[in-house]
Amino acid sequence: MINWKQDFRLLSKILIILGLFMGIPTILAFSYGETKALLGFLYALAILTTFCLFILFFTRNNGYPTLSSRDGYLFVTATWVIATAFSAIPLIASGAYVDYPSAYFEIMSGFTTTGATVLPEIESLPKSILFWRSETNWLGGMGIVVLFVALLPALGVSGTRLVGAESVGPTKDKLTPKIKTTASILWTIYVLFSLLETLLLKMGGLSLYDAVTVTFSTMAAAGFCVKNASIGTFQSAYIDIVVTVFMMIAGANFALYYKAISGHLRSVWKDGELRAYLGIWGVFSLISALSLTLNHTYEGFWQSLRFSAFQNASVLTTTGFATANYINWPALTQMLLLLLFFVGGCAGSAGGGIKVIRVITLLKMGHSNIKQRIHPKGIFPVRVGQNTMKNDILLSIATFVGVYITTGLLGAVLISVSGADLLTSFASSFLCLGNIGIGFGQVGPTGNFAFYPSWIKWVCSFLMLAGRLELFTVFTLFSRDFWKR
Repeated sequence: MINWKQDFRLLSKILIILGLFMGIPTILAFSYGETKALLGFLYALAILTTFCLFILFFTRNNGYPTLSSRDGYLFVTATWVIATAFSAIPLIASGAYVDYPSAYFEIMSGFTTTGATVLPEIESLPKSILFWRSETNWLGGMGIVVLFVALLPALGVSGTRLVGAESVGPTKDKLTPKIKTTASILWTIYVLFSLLETLLLKMGGLSLYDAVTVTFSTMAAAGFCVKNASIGTFQSAYIDIVVTVFMMIAGANFALYYKAISGHLRSVWKDGELRAYLGIWGVFSLISALSLTLNHTYEGFWQSLRFSAFQNASVLTTTGFATANYINWPALTQMLLLLLFFVGGCAGSAGGGIKVIRVITLLKMGHSNIKQRIHPKGIFPVRVGQNTMKNDILLSIATFVGVYITTGLLGAVLISVSGADLLTSFASSFLCLGNIGIGFGQVGPTGNFAFYPSWIKWVCSFLMLAGRLELFTVFTLFSRDFWKR
């Protein structure tokens, strides 16, 4: 049975935490003298505060939070939907966005670390509004609910259910016996990497504002940038290298960093998913660099490698940054980027997509099936690294990929109703579902979602949410069984 009172009480608490983070761009709006933006933030904070006080008052004395698995799915999905609804208010109240569906799309894109935008021109917006949209990237990177569990007093088994419903990947690494401690460790590593990247970007000549906002989107494997030309604006090999390195860091399993800090470096290197992740990026980057060099797209191999390594990392990790208009690149390099659409980051990372471990497992399942056909009486277990995948995990992975592809195709069909061409419809659906942010056609590195009607922005917002919460957390709510007593 669903504990409605407790779900809404916990929701109000997480919204209070969100309101505290919204206070940062509010202060920036005041310091920059951005009156309309300041009023927009104050208006949003007033509505948010009123809502939270109302919920807390009517759910007082509800006892210890005992949450079922149903509560976990409902709470996590509702948190992302409602947090986005409140967070979009400053965008529309300040007049920065033309309508609420556009504002909601933008913030959903932020929290889900998609990085897709409806803005045809970015730099003309108030700096505080741009900071807020980048900050939503950073908050969504490690997970809103994971942050909530890390900051609030221990929730016991409830915290485990909440983090399990939000965490990404077929495996959820519990680093310590207490889920609160695990959440705190993950967020501490996330913050430390963020501070390090900000420092390195500052050393590269970026202003503190630019360094922080770029870091927000890099560490979240997101893609929002306060510049029209994304990272390409800075025209700096140093900045490109720093951002590439930290995109790859964000796309790896954060649990491995804890293992490395704990002295288990050998087990980190033996991790099958990590090795596949680095291998895919390395091979694709080298092939792209050779293609760019042979086609004289850039001057020399090293410059080609700089751009190919950056763009392949951006798509693989589902970050969505750009330093070049790859639509003008050779067909081979574009095809490699399209293949990366269906890979994504590692399980337990800030990246989206199908996840490397699922892709590798599927390939190994195919290989195992071929050997089984040749040797019908043989037993050929599927291994990824040192781990043998159990049958229930294999079934779960195959099911997920099937539902993922089906959802993306259905999304493309819906989007095509708007009149968008085939390539744009396909790219729009899968870049939203995979939380990638940039694609092909009209939503390529120089495009945006502004041309779509409002109802398509709602469809895309749903795809981004479903993709970020790995489909089943959201789809479970549409099951008749979920609502049965």
